[in-house]
Amino acid sequence: MSTKDSKTKPEAESKSNGGASDSDLDKQIEQLKKCNYINEGQVKNLCQNAMEILMEESNVQRVDPPVIVCGDIHGQFYDLMELFKVGGSIPDTNYLFMGDFVDRGYYSVETFLLLLALKVRYPDRITLIRGNHESRQITQVYGFYEECMRKYGSVNVWRYCTDIFDYLSLSAIINDRIFCVHGGLSPSINTLDQIRLIDRKQEVPHDGAMCDLMWSDPEDIEAWGISPRGAGYLFGKSVVTQFCQTNKIEKICRAHQLVMEGYKHMFDDTVVTVWSAPNYCYRCGNVAAIMELDSDLKSEFKIFNAAPDEVRGVPEKKPPPEYFL
Repeated sequence: MSTKDSKTKPEAESKSNGGASDSDLDKQIEQLKKCNYINEGQVKNLCQNAMEILMEESNVQRVDPPVIVCGDIHGQFYDLMELFKVGGSIPDTNYLFMGDFVDRGYYSVETFLLLLALKVRYPDRITLIRGNHESRQITQVYGFYEECMRKYGSVNVWRYCTDIFDYLSLSAIINDRIFCVHGGLSPSINTLDQIRLIDRKQEVPHDGAMCDLMWSDPEDIEAWGISPRGAGYLFGKSVVTQFCQTNKIEKICRAHQLVMEGYKHMFDDTVVTVWSAPNYCYRCGNVAAIMELDSDLKSEFKIFNAAPDEVRGVPEKKPPPEYFL
């Protein structure tokens, strides 16, 4: 199965990227691929260019197959490199990432900036949708804020990135048949058109439709249940059946939950969870998966392990900046 499209030449893929030259972007991408973060001015320009592209995308962004669908990454940069080894490189391969690019891992800065740079360079080859960790509040608790402060010595890069979070799509639809979202469904949403009407350019709310899309989980219950996460809902098979019938879709693909085997089918294969962070938090011992869809939407799951120790960098241990000199 191939997610490569030989008809489209990579050099034709880069649309307007806000004035940044492709050669500059290519240099930044190569630097980021070595897990070396770019400077603050470059981050600011990259985010401005990304914003121009992302603001044109829908809350339910259309994606054409063939495509590789990926789950949570969580700042595990070297494992993202393993993912690209298994799935293929951009722009040769189309990708859809279902959010949670940051937090918990050691390299959220490099991970998110690389994906964002690839989005600006090849906007039609990579789709990024928002996860519950793409949030100002959550990133202040789970690591991304602290990492930005440690690496840049100021709050600016965190602000540039969290402003971009507000522009990320809430979901995607592949060939009008597979609905992709970070978390799951909402009792406030019956149709895809209702998702399209949400004003997404805001911090993730504590409740409501936008929150539920990023926080909800499928569960072996009949309808709706209270989520132990404290946000979103648990949703059962009848909810999924009704949503699929109403919107004429075949399957819901989502991330958000650790799956030890990398992926998990539920409800007669109408829901699939994809998890793409192997050995999550560097201690869970799970494998990771990506879902490869061919042009006919036939799926094949590719399993991969965490990057071997010999290719991993040692996390930077700079002391935190002195605020009160």
